[in-house]
Amino acid sequence: MKNTVATPLDWSKVLSDEARLTDVVLVNAIATKYRLPLPSAQKALSRLADRGLLIRVAKGIYVNSLVRDSGAEDFIKLLRPDSYVSLESALSHWGLSTQSSVALTCVTTGKPKEYATAAFAITFRTISKRLYWGFIEKQTRYSKYAIAEPEKALLDWIYLTLQGGLTPSLDEIEFKVIDKQKLAKYAVKYPGTVRNTLMHSLAFEHFAA
Repeated sequence: MKNTVATPLDWSKVLSDEARLTDVVLVNAIATKYRLPLPSAQKALSRLADRGLLIRVAKGIYVNSLVRDSGAEDFIKLLRPDSYVSLESALSHWGLSTQSSVALTCVTTGKPKEYATAAFAITFRTISKRLYWGFIEKQTRYSKYAIAEPEKALLDWIYLTLQGGLTPSLDEIEFKVIDKQKLAKYAVKYPGTVRNTLMHSLAFEHFAA
């Protein structure tokens, strides 16, 4: 009986096929799908990254370079399951601020962390579990992610700015897109320093009027 020799994978085809489904390449998923030993899959993807066909985001997580419109949002839950987009990125998304961050800014109940790749950057800042709420789900081409509601994004931003020992520049915020009743309701759940910052802001006084 002749020994059968496994046919080597055509990795260009593998990545092309995967690009139709997602911009995320996971070592574990590739090993399972193509019946490869995990060490073999790890080595193969590492070599593909060296060739520029993949971009490493974190251990076992890569961006498929064949996907032209890959987005950081598709990687948020993989990196931090207990997280959502907030702060500068959410403020910009909802039109509350014209200031945008180079990195996609998120909050998490886990440890703070920054991820920087050739494709994108993601920053996670820590927020307490009691403030982990007030977000909705958005759909990308390939997956879903959570983003803070406008009012929650503003409060998160004020809260963490104050936590960092800085004064939030509320005069740069476009309050017209804010639901003031929802903002007041949400603000009650934050420390008094956050509410005081809002009430003492000329921008907020104009908005409240």
